[in-house]
Amino acid sequence: MLFYTRVNVLFYILKLSKKINLLRMATPDLLQRLEKRALIAEQLIDVLRNEVAELKKASESLGHSQLEAENEQLKQEVEEWKSRLIQLELSHGKTQVCNAPPPILSYIRFSNSYSFTYNNLELFNMYFCYDFTYFKVPLPAKNGRMASTTYLASIPTQPPPVEKPPTFEGATQGGDTASDKDKKKEKKAKPATESKEKAGGKGAVTAEEPPVDVGRLDLRVGRIMTAKRHPDADALYVEEVDVGEDKPRTVVSGLVKFVPLEAMQNRLAVLLCNLKPAKMRGVTSEAMVMCASSPDKVEILDPPEGSQPGDEIHVEGYPRVPDPVLNPKKKIFETVAPDLKTDHEGVATYKGSPFTVPGKGVVKAFTLFGVNVK
Repeated sequence: MLFYTRVNVLFYILKLSKKINLLRMATPDLLQRLEKRALIAEQLIDVLRNEVAELKKASESLGHSQLEAENEQLKQEVEEWKSRLIQLELSHGKTQVCNAPPPILSYIRFSNSYSFTYNNLELFNMYFCYDFTYFKVPLPAKNGRMASTTYLASIPTQPPPVEKPPTFEGATQGGDTASDKDKKKEKKAKPATESKEKAGGKGAVTAEEPPVDVGRLDLRVGRIMTAKRHPDADALYVEEVDVGEDKPRTVVSGLVKFVPLEAMQNRLAVLLCNLKPAKMRGVTSEAMVMCASSPDKVEILDPPEGSQPGDEIHVEGYPRVPDPVLNPKKKIFETVAPDLKTDHEGVATYKGSPFTVPGKGVVKAFTLFGVNVK
């Protein structure tokens, strides 16, 4: 038994020695294979590194382009809200003001004071359409030198009288000439009844003023002949509109987001024609396109079939006596606007009475019912 065990051990040792010899013989080949695999692995790692770097660059560029797209969208939204604000201000009779003041101005304070034009070029009017109280202007030269670069001047509520220098002939110590004294005496000699008559006349005019309602608005049918994008505002259209006059009117509308440009061409609309003309981003708007409006949708009001440019819009129960130009201080449109709405059938109404073109039909919105008209 012990003999067989020793024999088995010897056989096992012989087999093991053969395997070791085989491994020793195969080692160079195995090492070569391992080296090749290591090289392949390194190459794969390099390829993966390059792909990861390219993916990073692509993701960065994608993020950059996404940010640019978001910024562009935000710009468009800002322009849209600007145009809405401009339309709202115009509907309330507020004159538009450009952003950049002229270089000559360094300080402006607005108020409801006397309106002033700077020079023949109307420099102020190009930039400021509101009345103002204080401004800075260059001083005239004194003795060949500038006394100061600027000074602060005050414009009163009424323009100051122009004082003429006294002449040497007939001049008095107080600086008044004889003719000036005669004029003063004549003014004092005027009866007080004259001023009372004037006051009475003013009162009569006020008493005859029509009531503030839709009849004070000059609403007409107009044909938008051409429309194009505003050169300086992405959210505005500039239209040429025939309202039955000798020449078309230029109208600026903030409808870019709501109405495609092709839908603005050669179409009928209802226009408010007696708003005070105002500049919108450098283009003077001479009327306003009336629309049915909700927070997310705006539609241009459609006149009835057969309407022609210049046809007047009437509202039963409110005689049509439009002002030549609406006075912004009287806030006529602001008073009327809350009662301008479409009914459950889309008909434009004032306090429930429909907008009509006599003999042709009513003014309607296509899909917006029960919303404001503005």
